[in-house]
Amino acid sequence: MADERNCLLVDDDPVFVEVMERALSKRGFTVLTAHNVDAAEQLLHRHRFDNALVDLKMEGRSGLALIEQLQARQPDCRTVMLTGYSSIATAVEAMRLGAYNYLCKPASLKEILAAFDNPTSASVEIPDNPPSVERVEWEHIQKVLAENDGNISATARALGMHRRTLQRKLLKKPVRQ
Repeated sequence: MADERNCLLVDDDPVFVEVMERALSKRGFTVLTAHNVDAAEQLLHRHRFDNALVDLKMEGRSGLALIEQLQARQPDCRTVMLTGYSSIATAVEAMRLGAYNYLCKPASLKEILAAFDNPTSASVEIPDNPPSVERVEWEHIQKVLAENDGNISATARALGMHRRTLQRKLLKKPVRQ
């Protein structure tokens, strides 16, 4: 990875951006940051990136839109999608758009650096058992919630359930896989 030290960091959490920028810089990366997709696209016009760490859910457009732009403009850039809203659907979509890897928050610096070096398809273990119905339901709810920008009422309408029922389901911890 000696020549591959330019990194685009896109996340709407300023504390995370500052900490990650400092950690990557200490390891020899030249890091440029953006707090939304629009600002990141401006950087894409002026700079070449070897690596990109992109948050999924940000104010405005989703990080998925940026993955598509990165692949169109800089197809050799290794893009890692990082999200606190992980689901099978978003992972599949990120990989379909060209993400090199997909990580769930919180992720350590060690995991992020490893993700830049290893494509997801090479390191994914196929489970012996399919996910439970409860897990599939949880992931579907998270997907629809993300599509509705976190709006509980709109999500409940889209899922055809009462708002209070959805709120109770969301208060529960995610079902283990």
